Amino acid sequence: MPNRTAVVEFILLGLTNDNHLSIVIFLVLLATFLLILMGNIIIVTIPLVDHRLQTPMYFFLRNFSFLETCFTIVIIPRFLYSLLTGRKAISRPTCLLQSFFFFFLGSSVFFHVAVMSFDRYVAICNRLHYITVMRNRVCLYLVLGCWLASFLLVLPTTVLFVHLPFCGPNIINHFYCDTAPLLQLSCTDTGITVAVALVTAALSLLSTLTVTIISYGCIISTVMRIPSSAGRKKAFSTCSAHLTVVMILNSSSIFRYIRPGQHGGCDSDNVVSFLYTVVTQLFNPYIYNLRNEQVKQALKDACDREYLSSVK
Repeated sequence: MPNRTAVVEFILLGLTNDNHLSIVIFLVLLATFLLILMGNIIIVTIPLVDHRLQTPMYFFLRNFSFLETCFTIVIIPRFLYSLLTGRKAISRPTCLLQSFFFFFLGSSVFFHVAVMSFDRYVAICNRLHYITVMRNRVCLYLVLGCWLASFLLVLPTTVLFVHLPFCGPNIINHFYCDTAPLLQLSCTDTGITVAVALVTAALSLLSTLTVTIISYGCIISTVMRIPSSAGRKKAFSTCSAHLTVVMILNSSSIFRYIRPGQHGGCDSDNVVSFLYTVVTQLFNPYIYNLRNEQVKQALKDACDREYLSSVK
Protein backbone atom coordinates (compact mmCIF):
# COMPACT_ATOMS: atom_id res chain seq x y z
CA MET A 1 0.00 0.00 0.00
CA PRO A 2 2.68 2.65 0.81
CA ASN A 3 4.22 2.24 -2.69
CA ARG A 4 0.90 2.35 -4.56
CA THR A 5 -0.72 5.42 -6.05
CA ALA A 6 -4.43 6.02 -5.63
CA VAL A 7 -6.36 5.71 -8.88
CA VAL A 8 -7.84 9.02 -10.05
CA GLU A 9 -9.39 7.74 -13.28
CA PHE A 10 -10.48 4.49 -14.91
CA ILE A 11 -10.17 3.28 -18.51
CA LEU A 12 -13.39 1.90 -20.03
CA LEU A 13 -12.42 -0.45 -22.87
CA GLY A 14 -15.91 -0.44 -24.40
CA LEU A 15 -17.15 -3.18 -26.71
CA THR A 16 -14.37 -3.34 -29.31
CA ASN A 17 -10.93 -2.02 -30.25
CA ASP A 18 -11.68 -2.18 -33.99
CA ASN A 19 -12.01 1.40 -35.30
CA HIS A 20 -14.27 0.43 -38.22
CA LEU A 21 -16.57 -1.58 -35.96
CA SER A 22 -16.59 1.31 -33.49
CA ILE A 23 -17.96 3.59 -36.21
CA VAL A 24 -20.75 1.12 -36.96
CA ILE A 25 -21.58 0.77 -33.26
CA PHE A 26 -21.59 4.56 -32.89
CA LEU A 27 -24.04 5.07 -35.76
CA VAL A 28 -26.36 2.28 -34.59
CA LEU A 29 -26.20 3.44 -30.99
CA LEU A 30 -26.84 7.07 -31.94
CA ALA A 31 -29.92 6.10 -33.97
CA THR A 32 -31.12 3.90 -31.10
CA PHE A 33 -30.58 6.69 -28.58
CA LEU A 34 -32.60 9.15 -30.67
CA LEU A 35 -35.42 6.63 -31.09
CA ILE A 36 -35.50 5.98 -27.34
CA LEU A 37 -35.66 9.70 -26.60
CA MET A 38 -38.32 10.31 -29.25
CA GLY A 39 -40.53 7.45 -28.05
CA ASN A 40 -40.30 8.41 -24.39
CA ILE A 41 -40.77 12.14 -24.99
CA ILE A 42 -43.94 11.42 -26.96
CA ILE A 43 -45.33 9.35 -24.10
CA VAL A 44 -44.45 11.99 -21.51
CA THR A 45 -46.03 14.85 -23.46
CA ILE A 46 -49.03 13.38 -25.29
CA PRO A 47 -51.21 12.85 -22.16
CA LEU A 48 -50.77 16.56 -21.37
CA VAL A 49 -52.69 17.53 -24.51
CA ASP A 50 -55.25 14.70 -24.60
CA HIS A 51 -57.60 14.32 -21.63
CA ARG A 52 -58.43 10.73 -22.66
CA LEU A 53 -54.95 9.66 -21.55
CA GLN A 54 -55.16 11.29 -18.12
CA THR A 55 -55.85 8.00 -16.35
CA PRO A 56 -53.86 6.01 -13.75
CA MET A 57 -52.41 3.70 -16.40
CA TYR A 58 -50.95 6.57 -18.42
CA PHE A 59 -49.80 8.30 -15.25
CA PHE A 60 -47.62 5.26 -14.56
CA LEU A 61 -46.52 5.04 -18.19
CA ARG A 62 -45.50 8.72 -18.20
CA ASN A 63 -43.39 8.24 -15.09
CA PHE A 64 -41.93 5.05 -16.54
CA SER A 65 -40.98 6.83 -19.76
CA PHE A 66 -39.37 9.68 -17.80
CA LEU A 67 -37.42 7.11 -15.77
CA GLU A 68 -36.31 5.29 -18.92
CA THR A 69 -35.10 8.56 -20.42
CA CYS A 70 -33.00 9.33 -17.32
CA PHE A 71 -31.61 5.78 -17.28
CA THR A 72 -30.62 5.99 -20.94
CA ILE A 73 -28.95 9.39 -20.50
CA VAL A 74 -26.77 7.99 -17.70
CA ILE A 75 -25.20 5.35 -19.97
CA ILE A 76 -25.45 6.02 -23.70
CA PRO A 77 -24.17 9.64 -24.14
CA ARG A 78 -20.92 8.86 -22.30
CA PHE A 79 -20.43 5.74 -24.43
CA LEU A 80 -21.17 7.68 -27.62
CA TYR A 81 -18.59 10.29 -26.60
CA SER A 82 -16.01 7.56 -26.07
CA LEU A 83 -16.75 5.98 -29.46
CA LEU A 84 -16.60 9.34 -31.25
CA THR A 85 -13.44 10.74 -29.66
CA GLY A 86 -11.61 7.56 -28.73
CA ARG A 87 -11.17 8.90 -25.20
CA LYS A 88 -11.85 6.01 -22.83
CA ALA A 89 -10.73 7.58 -19.56
CA ILE A 90 -13.33 8.51 -16.95
CA SER A 91 -12.56 10.18 -13.62
CA ARG A 92 -13.09 8.21 -10.44
CA PRO A 93 -15.87 10.50 -9.05
CA THR A 94 -17.70 10.45 -12.40
CA CYS A 95 -17.37 6.68 -12.59
CA LEU A 96 -18.78 6.16 -9.09
CA LEU A 97 -21.56 8.65 -9.79
CA GLN A 98 -22.49 6.83 -13.00
CA SER A 99 -22.53 3.53 -11.11
CA PHE A 100 -24.83 4.96 -8.44
CA PHE A 101 -27.36 6.41 -10.91
CA PHE A 102 -27.25 3.27 -13.02
CA PHE A 103 -28.32 1.07 -10.13
CA PHE A 104 -30.66 3.62 -8.57
CA LEU A 105 -32.55 4.20 -11.82
CA GLY A 106 -32.24 0.55 -12.84
CA SER A 107 -33.86 -0.60 -9.58
CA SER A 108 -36.59 2.00 -10.09
CA VAL A 109 -37.33 0.50 -13.52
CA PHE A 110 -38.08 -2.89 -11.96
CA PHE A 111 -40.28 -1.37 -9.27
CA HIS A 112 -42.18 0.66 -11.87
CA VAL A 113 -42.73 -2.45 -14.01
CA ALA A 114 -44.14 -4.25 -10.95
CA VAL A 115 -46.45 -1.33 -10.15
CA MET A 116 -47.68 -1.16 -13.76
CA SER A 117 -48.34 -4.92 -13.66
CA PHE A 118 -50.39 -4.45 -10.49
CA ASP A 119 -52.29 -1.58 -12.13
CA ARG A 120 -53.19 -3.82 -15.10
CA TYR A 121 -54.23 -6.59 -12.69
CA VAL A 122 -56.66 -4.26 -10.89
CA ALA A 123 -57.97 -2.86 -14.21
CA ILE A 124 -58.66 -6.28 -15.73
CA CYS A 125 -59.43 -8.51 -12.75
CA ASN A 126 -61.23 -5.94 -10.56
CA ARG A 127 -62.74 -3.56 -13.09
CA LEU A 128 -65.62 -2.44 -10.85
CA HIS A 129 -63.24 -1.33 -8.09
CA TYR A 130 -60.51 0.12 -10.33
CA ILE A 131 -61.48 3.78 -9.91
CA THR A 132 -61.76 3.50 -6.13
CA VAL A 133 -58.55 1.49 -5.71
CA MET A 134 -56.30 3.42 -8.10
CA ARG A 135 -57.08 6.94 -6.91
CA ASN A 136 -54.75 9.82 -7.78
CA ARG A 137 -53.23 9.87 -4.31
CA VAL A 138 -52.64 6.11 -4.37
CA CYS A 139 -50.94 6.36 -7.78
CA LEU A 140 -48.71 9.17 -6.54
CA TYR A 141 -47.75 7.21 -3.42
CA LEU A 142 -46.93 4.12 -5.50
CA VAL A 143 -44.62 6.08 -7.80
CA LEU A 144 -42.91 7.86 -4.91
CA GLY A 145 -42.58 4.48 -3.19
CA CYS A 146 -40.76 3.11 -6.24
CA TRP A 147 -38.20 5.93 -6.14
CA LEU A 148 -37.76 5.75 -2.37
CA ALA A 149 -37.41 1.96 -2.24
CA SER A 150 -34.79 2.08 -5.00
CA PHE A 151 -32.81 4.79 -3.24
CA LEU A 152 -32.85 2.98 0.11
CA LEU A 153 -31.78 -0.30 -1.50
CA VAL A 154 -28.86 1.23 -3.41
CA LEU A 155 -27.66 3.54 -0.62
CA PRO A 156 -25.75 0.94 1.51
CA THR A 157 -23.81 -0.38 -1.48
CA THR A 158 -23.02 3.18 -2.59
CA VAL A 159 -21.65 4.10 0.83
CA LEU A 160 -19.41 1.02 0.82
CA PHE A 161 -18.26 1.74 -2.73
CA VAL A 162 -17.28 5.34 -2.01
CA HIS A 163 -14.91 4.20 0.72
CA LEU A 164 -13.21 1.48 -1.33
CA PRO A 165 -9.53 2.18 -2.12
CA PHE A 166 -8.35 1.78 -5.72
CA CYS A 167 -4.59 1.52 -6.15
CA GLY A 168 -4.27 0.16 -9.69
CA PRO A 169 -4.68 -1.28 -12.25
CA ASN A 170 -7.48 0.94 -13.54
CA ILE A 171 -8.69 -0.83 -16.72
CA ILE A 172 -12.37 -1.86 -16.87
CA ASN A 173 -13.45 -4.26 -19.61
CA HIS A 174 -16.88 -2.65 -19.98
CA PHE A 175 -18.63 0.33 -21.58
CA TYR A 176 -19.88 1.81 -18.28
CA CYS A 177 -18.86 1.68 -14.61
CA ASP A 178 -20.34 -1.58 -13.39
CA THR A 179 -19.97 -2.95 -9.87
CA ALA A 180 -18.35 -6.32 -10.57
CA PRO A 181 -15.34 -5.09 -12.60
CA LEU A 182 -14.89 -2.17 -10.20
CA LEU A 183 -14.79 -4.51 -7.22
CA GLN A 184 -12.05 -6.53 -8.88
CA LEU A 185 -9.89 -3.40 -9.09
CA SER A 186 -10.13 -2.51 -5.41
CA CYS A 187 -6.99 -3.15 -3.36
CA THR A 188 -8.81 -4.28 -0.22
CA ASP A 189 -11.13 -7.06 0.89
CA THR A 190 -14.49 -6.53 -0.84
CA GLY A 191 -16.37 -9.46 0.71
CA ILE A 192 -18.88 -7.30 2.61
CA THR A 193 -19.49 -5.03 -0.37
CA VAL A 194 -20.05 -8.04 -2.66
CA ALA A 195 -22.51 -9.57 -0.19
CA VAL A 196 -24.47 -6.33 0.24
CA ALA A 197 -24.59 -5.78 -3.54
CA LEU A 198 -25.81 -9.34 -4.09
CA VAL A 199 -28.56 -9.01 -1.48
CA THR A 200 -29.62 -5.66 -2.91
CA ALA A 201 -29.84 -7.06 -6.45
CA ALA A 202 -31.74 -10.14 -5.28
CA LEU A 203 -34.26 -8.08 -3.31
CA SER A 204 -34.98 -5.64 -6.13
CA LEU A 205 -35.05 -8.19 -8.95
CA LEU A 206 -36.80 -11.16 -7.36
CA SER A 207 -39.39 -9.22 -5.36
CA THR A 208 -40.52 -7.16 -8.35
CA LEU A 209 -40.45 -10.21 -10.65
CA THR A 210 -42.70 -12.07 -8.19
CA VAL A 211 -45.26 -9.25 -8.20
CA THR A 212 -45.17 -9.07 -12.01
CA ILE A 213 -45.58 -12.83 -12.49
CA ILE A 214 -48.47 -13.06 -10.01
CA SER A 215 -50.22 -10.05 -11.58
CA TYR A 216 -49.93 -11.37 -15.12
CA GLY A 217 -50.86 -14.86 -13.98
CA CYS A 218 -54.14 -13.49 -12.64
CA ILE A 219 -54.62 -11.41 -15.79
CA ILE A 220 -54.13 -14.43 -18.07
CA SER A 221 -56.54 -16.46 -15.95
CA THR A 222 -59.16 -13.71 -16.32
CA VAL A 223 -58.52 -13.34 -20.06
CA MET A 224 -59.07 -17.07 -20.56
CA ARG A 225 -62.63 -16.59 -19.38
CA ILE A 226 -63.42 -13.95 -22.03
CA PRO A 227 -66.12 -15.49 -24.27
CA SER A 228 -65.00 -13.68 -27.44
CA SER A 229 -62.04 -15.27 -29.24
CA ALA A 230 -61.16 -11.89 -30.77
CA GLY A 231 -61.11 -10.32 -27.30
CA ARG A 232 -58.87 -13.08 -25.97
CA LYS A 233 -56.52 -12.75 -28.93
CA LYS A 234 -56.20 -8.98 -28.48
CA ALA A 235 -55.61 -9.29 -24.73
CA PHE A 236 -53.03 -12.06 -25.19
CA SER A 237 -51.25 -10.01 -27.85
CA THR A 238 -50.79 -7.14 -25.40
CA CYS A 239 -49.83 -9.40 -22.47
CA SER A 240 -47.35 -11.42 -24.52
CA ALA A 241 -45.59 -8.24 -25.70
CA HIS A 242 -45.32 -6.93 -22.13
CA LEU A 243 -44.15 -10.29 -20.77
CA THR A 244 -41.52 -10.60 -23.50
CA VAL A 245 -39.92 -7.32 -22.43
CA VAL A 246 -40.21 -8.27 -18.74
CA MET A 247 -38.57 -11.66 -19.32
CA ILE A 248 -35.69 -10.19 -21.36
CA LEU A 249 -35.13 -7.46 -18.78
CA ASN A 250 -35.27 -9.76 -15.76
CA SER A 251 -33.43 -12.77 -17.20
CA SER A 252 -30.51 -10.67 -18.44
CA SER A 253 -30.31 -8.74 -15.15
CA ILE A 254 -30.51 -11.90 -13.02
CA PHE A 255 -27.82 -13.55 -15.15
CA ARG A 256 -25.64 -10.48 -14.83
CA TYR A 257 -26.00 -9.63 -11.15
CA ILE A 258 -27.19 -12.54 -9.02
CA ARG A 259 -25.79 -15.62 -10.71
CA PRO A 260 -23.31 -17.63 -8.57
CA GLY A 261 -19.64 -16.87 -9.04
CA GLN A 262 -20.05 -13.94 -11.44
CA HIS A 263 -17.09 -11.59 -11.63
CA GLY A 264 -17.79 -9.29 -14.58
CA GLY A 265 -15.42 -7.99 -17.18
CA CYS A 266 -16.16 -10.82 -19.65
CA ASP A 267 -17.25 -10.21 -23.24
CA SER A 268 -20.43 -12.22 -22.62
CA ASP A 269 -21.27 -9.96 -19.69
CA ASN A 270 -20.83 -6.91 -21.93
CA VAL A 271 -23.26 -8.36 -24.47
CA VAL A 272 -25.84 -9.10 -21.76
CA SER A 273 -25.38 -5.61 -20.32
CA PHE A 274 -25.90 -4.12 -23.78
CA LEU A 275 -29.12 -6.12 -24.04
CA TYR A 276 -30.80 -4.59 -20.99
CA THR A 277 -29.20 -1.12 -21.11
CA VAL A 278 -29.93 -0.45 -24.79
CA VAL A 279 -32.15 -3.04 -26.48
CA THR A 280 -34.90 -3.23 -23.86
CA GLN A 281 -34.85 0.57 -23.50
CA LEU A 282 -35.62 0.79 -27.21
CA PHE A 283 -38.47 -1.72 -27.03
CA ASN A 284 -40.16 -0.41 -23.89
CA PRO A 285 -41.74 2.85 -25.17
CA TYR A 286 -43.01 1.19 -28.33
CA ILE A 287 -44.35 -2.00 -26.74
CA TYR A 288 -45.81 -0.45 -23.59
CA ASN A 289 -47.16 2.67 -25.23
CA LEU A 290 -47.06 3.19 -28.97
CA ARG A 291 -48.80 -0.13 -29.74
CA ASN A 292 -51.72 1.08 -27.64
CA GLU A 293 -54.77 2.08 -29.73
CA GLN A 294 -55.62 5.04 -27.48
CA VAL A 295 -52.09 6.42 -27.80
CA LYS A 296 -52.17 5.94 -31.58
CA GLN A 297 -55.49 7.81 -31.78
CA ALA A 298 -54.19 10.59 -29.54
CA LEU A 299 -51.10 10.98 -31.75
CA LYS A 300 -53.27 11.03 -34.87
CA ASP A 301 -55.55 13.68 -33.37
CA ALA A 302 -52.56 15.79 -32.30
CA CYS A 303 -51.08 15.59 -35.81
CA ASP A 304 -54.44 16.52 -37.33
CA ARG A 305 -54.75 19.55 -35.03
CA GLU A 306 -51.20 20.62 -35.88
CA TYR A 307 -51.92 20.29 -39.59
CA LEU A 308 -55.17 22.26 -39.37
CA SER A 309 -53.50 25.03 -37.39
CA SER A 310 -50.66 25.26 -39.91
CA VAL A 311 -53.17 25.46 -42.80
CA LYS A 312 -55.04 28.31 -41.09
